[in-house]
Amino acid sequence: MKVMLTSSLGGSSKVNGTRVPSILIQRNGLLDILKSIWKQDATVLIICADPYDYDKNDSVCSCLRESFPMSGLSISHIEKCDSRNPNAVENLDSVDVLVLAGGHVPTQNKFMEQLCLRERLRDYQGIVVAWSAGSMNCADIVYAGPELDGEAIDPSYKRWITGLGLTDINIFPHFQSLKDDYLDGLRLIEDITFADSIGHEIIALNDGSYILIADGKSTIYGEAYMIKDGKQWQICKDGEFLVL
Repeated sequence: MKVMLTSSLGGSSKVNGTRVPSILIQRNGLLDILKSIWKQDATVLIICADPYDYDKNDSVCSCLRESFPMSGLSISHIEKCDSRNPNAVENLDSVDVLVLAGGHVPTQNKFMEQLCLRERLRDYQGIVVAWSAGSMNCADIVYAGPELDGEAIDPSYKRWITGLGLTDINIFPHFQSLKDDYLDGLRLIEDITFADSIGHEIIALNDGSYILIADGKSTIYGEAYMIKDGKQWQICKDGEFLVL
């Protein structure tokens, strides 16, 4: 199995409020590396983030159906998995590329648990391509940092949950746009994430940066930061890579 954990995959953009297909992100060699591991005429299955958000799920699948070929990644079949067809995961042996979409981490995590996806992936030999929440949920124990109003101050909100077990790496995506955000009156990074990082490592990725897990190695490509024990420092720059 090869796993590509991205902050953002690209593949769509909004024009006048409508999502339209576009080429995948090329920064830091993301698309080139994906091409190098992609199977000709691949079969693709998308695990949606919210199994009941049918409009968004249909839109994501429709865009990727066009954006993959636009990006030089040939496909023979693409299908989405949400609450309408949960049995789609029963044929993972015939899936070349498993795509884990972005969205709300706990919502997708619960759906993955319902699909028994962690167990199903133990013998999977294809490619896993994930972005945002999908990348976060690949961890063994996932850092589900608060993101919706009320979550940061809800004592019952679970910030550490069981994931797919594909890596021990915890990812914080979209760092370039979230690093100055506030949630529930708290600074998202300094007040929330720093506190949650005591005894933990969290790797913050900008869009265009990613981690490739292949051949027993995990490699960061592009700008990335380590958040650990309440501190933050840069560990990789755009145009560079770092083997973890």
